[in-house]
Amino acid sequence: MDEDAGPGTVRPGGRTARVRASVLQAAGDVLAERGFAQLDLADVARLAGVGKTTVYRRWGTVAGLVADLLAEMAEESVPRTETGSLLGDLRANADLVRRTLGDPRQGALFQAVIAAATYDERTAQALRRFYDARIAEWAPCVARAVDRGEAPAGTDPAEVIRAVSAPLYYGLLTAGKPPDEATAERAARAATAAARAGVFVR
Repeated sequence: MDEDAGPGTVRPGGRTARVRASVLQAAGDVLAERGFAQLDLADVARLAGVGKTTVYRRWGTVAGLVADLLAEMAEESVPRTETGSLLGDLRANADLVRRTLGDPRQGALFQAVIAAATYDERTAQALRRFYDARIAEWAPCVARAVDRGEAPAGTDPAEVIRAVSAPLYYGLLTAGKPPDEATAERAARAATAAARAGVFVR
């Protein structure tokens, strides 16, 4: 039996992997449809078709479940695109964020998790780990741009990537609608111009 293995120790194709996938799918559905406040471990277990005891023993709390959901999302996220230019790479990053936030399920899920992170510290930590992983995935694009001379030496790659996605998330949270293509293009161009001007030099 492997159902007690912790997150990140699943055996591909094993029962633990299947249980985890079912539970995280159900948790994501509830988050997207009803929000964090309506996320209940017993309800998730029922929707996933697994034993309630298994869910409580493995994840323990709602925050623990959300943390694992974010870990899976980071693992499954699309890898970076490298186009050979800083603007092209940042456009690809902005477009990925735009499409993610525009997805009916993913966009709603992110809004629910971000809202929960304002008052639940474990969720906030999990969200920071998710973004740290995504920034680390895309930061090499900026480092290579520096090597090509497209941005000055000492440019902080992580800050450039944050500058692309920050206005897209801000727009979603303040306007209540996902960014469009023009907004994503503007974010990529603004971050590129700022990087070239040395704004992100450490």
